[in-house]
Amino acid sequence: MALNIVLYEPEIPANTGNIGRTCVASGTRLHLIEPLGFLLNEKQIRRAGMDYWKDLDVTRYMNYEDFLTKNSGAKIYMASTKAPRIYTDVQYEDDCYIMFGKESAGIPEEILLEHQDTAVRIPMMNGIRSLNLGNSVAIVLYEALRQRQFAHMQMEGHLTKYDWK
Repeated sequence: MALNIVLYEPEIPANTGNIGRTCVASGTRLHLIEPLGFLLNEKQIRRAGMDYWKDLDVTRYMNYEDFLTKNSGAKIYMASTKAPRIYTDVQYEDDCYIMFGKESAGIPEEILLEHQDTAVRIPMMNGIRSLNLGNSVAIVLYEALRQRQFAHMQMEGHLTKYDWK
């Protein structure tokens, strides 16, 4: 069972490219809710995603309603600086969706209110507006993976020229 990362109207191609690479590396599906602030064929997104973009399991949706219709009954966690609960205080289910908002505005508050029981935040110092979107996705995603003991992931590193002693 794979986890799902959802980007609500992402605006910066390099962030989406980096998130795509993280999704490939973790066996996670990526869902993009339009409108996007860029074209998916832009070289910035390919540069950020490197040669991994071709291996990405990605689905696009016309809008938020299209996403809800095509993923009816899905458990959706809303990652937002406005959320009342910390991201480590929940148990992420298999096949759950973790949604992140656009870089300039986050997830709209009316959507957050519909999901207040699953809205989560990353703690930060007062006065900081937000973390980089790619960093935020990695932080929350890897907590969900940690809760599964990184099932199906490579757990050991290997040197190229030498052996670990």
